[in-house]
Amino acid sequence: MLQVYTGSGKGKTTAAIGLATRAVGAGMKVYIMQFMKSLAYSEQKVLQERFPEITLRTSGKPFFIAEEGTLSKSLQDKLGDSVVIFPKGEPPQDYIDLIQNDFKEVAEVVISGNYGLVILDELNVALHFGLIGRDTVEELLDKVPGNVEVVLTGRGAPDWLIECADLVTEMKEVKHYYAKGVEARKGYEY
Repeated sequence: MLQVYTGSGKGKTTAAIGLATRAVGAGMKVYIMQFMKSLAYSEQKVLQERFPEITLRTSGKPFFIAEEGTLSKSLQDKLGDSVVIFPKGEPPQDYIDLIQNDFKEVAEVVISGNYGLVILDELNVALHFGLIGRDTVEELLDKVPGNVEVVLTGRGAPDWLIECADLVTEMKEVKHYYAKGVEARKGYEY
């Protein structure tokens, strides 16, 4: 089965991590690749230290990327050097190379059938930014063995991915404390 967690609301990665712990409880091995993330999130420490059945990898840098015109000036100023802004359709080549190289590892892992659950966290966003191509992802999805469940997370899942998925959950933001100026809090957002 292919599961997709998307939408503008909070909770996509959190839901995938919850599924990972459930899979471990059922005796499965789990592989998680977090695209566009570095080792800066609280759940990563717990997964690495307490769950030997989970292999966690990251494919990202210690900064965010965003297309020109998608962030307000005040947010850009607030993020400072922690964000790299690029022209629409022209993401940084070093980021493309990083994501595509690490996707090769993902393909080997998926095709091996050694993991019952494979989570590709934020792959939807990598697709949206053009860091990985549709053809590359579709080629992999066509080769997934029957004993492997795949979960893709991230806002902006493309229509073609939603169409081929077996389960799609859209997290919808109804209200968020960010609107009140509350910044990301350790243990809740990272």
